[in-house]
Amino acid sequence: MLQNIKSMNIMKSLFNHLSENIKLKILKYNKAFQNKFNININNYKLYEGKYIIYESNTKGKEYNYFDNIIFEGEYLNNKRNGKGYEYDENGNLIFEGEYLNNKKNGKGYEYNEYGNLIFEGEYLNDKRNGKGKEYYDNGMIIFEGEYLYGEKYNGYIREYFYNGKLKFEGEYLNKKKNGKGKEYYFNGNLKFEGKYLNNKKNGKGKEYNKNGIKIFEGEYLNDKRCGIGREYYEEGEIKFEGEYLNGKRKGKGIDYNWVGNLIFEGEYLYNWRIKGKEFIDGELKYEGEYLYNKKWNGKGYDENNNVIYEIINGNGKIKEYYYNGNLEYEGEYLNGEKNGEGKDYYDNGEIKFIGEYLKGKKWNGKGYYPENNIIYELKEGKGFIKDYDESGKLIFEGEYIFGEKNGKGKNYWNNYLLFEGEYLNNRKNGKGKEYELYSNKLMFEGEYINDKRNGYGKEYNNDNNEIIFEGNYLNDKRYGNGKEYDNNGMIIFEGEYLNGKRYKGKGIEKNENGEKIFEGEYFNGLRWKGKGKEYNKNGKLIFNGEYISGAKANY
Repeated sequence: MLQNIKSMNIMKSLFNHLSENIKLKILKYNKAFQNKFNININNYKLYEGKYIIYESNTKGKEYNYFDNIIFEGEYLNNKRNGKGYEYDENGNLIFEGEYLNNKKNGKGYEYNEYGNLIFEGEYLNDKRNGKGKEYYDNGMIIFEGEYLYGEKYNGYIREYFYNGKLKFEGEYLNKKKNGKGKEYYFNGNLKFEGKYLNNKKNGKGKEYNKNGIKIFEGEYLNDKRCGIGREYYEEGEIKFEGEYLNGKRKGKGIDYNWVGNLIFEGEYLYNWRIKGKEFIDGELKYEGEYLYNKKWNGKGYDENNNVIYEIINGNGKIKEYYYNGNLEYEGEYLNGEKNGEGKDYYDNGEIKFIGEYLKGKKWNGKGYYPENNIIYELKEGKGFIKDYDESGKLIFEGEYIFGEKNGKGKNYWNNYLLFEGEYLNNRKNGKGKEYELYSNKLMFEGEYINDKRNGYGKEYNNDNNEIIFEGNYLNDKRYGNGKEYDNNGMIIFEGEYLNGKRYKGKGIEKNENGEKIFEGEYFNGLRWKGKGKEYNKNGKLIFNGEYISGAKANY
C-alpha cells in the first residue's frame, strides 16, 4: 500500500515537470493514467470528454476533445458560477451571461452561429424565466414579455413581424393570449382589438381593414363573429347590424345603404336572407321569403303601400327599384331570376333595355342610351353592346356571347378608360391593358386569368411611360422571374419574386432622392446572404463585404 502511494507521488512529480501541451495530451488520451490517479492534478480536471484549464482559483476554460474552447468564465467548487461565455464547436459565441451551479441563472444573451443576438433576458436553471426579448436574425425584435420554464408565459407581451413592425401586443396568461390585445397588419395598421381566451378572439372586439378603417365591431366566440355585431362601410356608415353565429349572419339583421338609409330588415341564415322586408327611402317595396338571397315567395308594394305584384316559388312578374325610388326593372321572374320579357331602366326613369332574359342574362332585345336612342341589339345572347351605369355613363363596350362578356371589350369608370382587352365569362381572361384613372396613361399590359394578372406582364411609370417592371405574375402579384427599373430605365433589381416581393437575386436600393445606398444580393427580400455594398448620401462607399442572415458578417 505504502509502495503504491510512493509510486503515485513520483508519477505526479514527473507529470508536473512536463510542458503544458504534453500534459493536456496525457490527460485527454491516456485513459489508464486518468483511471489510475482519478485525475485532479493541480490545475487540471477531466470529465465527460471535456477538460478545464484553471487560470486562477475562480476563472477557467473548458475544451472539447478537439481542443476547441467551449466555455470560459468563473468557477466555484469546480462548477460554473458567475459570469461565463459558451461557444459552439466552431468557436462561435452562443451565450454569455450568469451561471449558478453549472446552470444559466440570471441575465443572459443567446446568439446564433453568425453572431446575431437572438435572445436577451433572465434565466433560471438553464431555462428562460422572467423578462426577455427574442430577435429575428436581422436584428428585428420578435417577442418581448415574460417566460416561465423556457416558454412565453404571463404578462403584457409584444410580438413583431420580420420588418420590425408590431404584430401583436396584449395580455398573456398560461402561455397564451388571454385578456385584452391588439393585432396589426404587416404594414403597421391596426387589424383587431379586443379580448382573447386561449389564443382565440372571445368577447367584444373590433376589426379593421388594411387601411386601418373599422369594418366590424361586436362579439366573438372561438375566433369567429358570434352574437350581436355591426359591419361598416369604409366611409364609417353602418352597413349591417344584427346576429352572428360561427362567423356568419344568422338570425335577425338590418341592412343599410352607404348613406345610412334602411334597405332591409329580416332574418338571415348562413349570410343568406331567408325572410324579411325591403325598403326604398323608408317605403316598403317587398315583403316575403328568400332563397339564396333571391325573392321567392312574397309581395311587392308601391309608394301607397298597394300590392303591385306577387311572386310564388321564384316565379311571377315583379318590379325592382333604385335607392332613389325610381323603377330599375319590371318583368318576368323564373326561379328567382329574370327570365322572359322584361325592361331595365336608368335611375332617371329612361329605358335601358327591352327584351328577353334567360337565367338573369340579357338574351334577345335592344339596348338604349338616354333619350331612347338604340345603341345595340342582342340575338340569342350575342352582339356588340354598350352598357351604361344608372346615371347614363359608359361602363363597358364590347362583345357578348351567351349573354356575357366574351371576346374583346373595354371597361370605363366615369367615362375614363380603365381596361381594354379580352374577356371570358364576364371576366378578364387573356391579353389586356390597364390605364391610370383620369390621366389615361398606360399602367400595365400583360396576361390575365379570372380578372387577375397571371403570366407575363409589364408595369409602367405614369410620369414618363417608362417600364418600371417586367416579369411574371400570379394572382395579381409579382411571382417568379422579373426585372425592376428606375425612372431612367436602369435595372435596379433582377431575380425572383415571391408574393409580390423581391425574393432572391441582385439589386440596387435608392433613397427618396434617387441616390444609390446599396447594391448586392438579396434573399427573401432582404440583404440576406451574399456580397453587398453600402453608400452614404454623398455616394461614398461605407461598406463592402458579405451579409449573413441579413447582417454584415464580421462587422
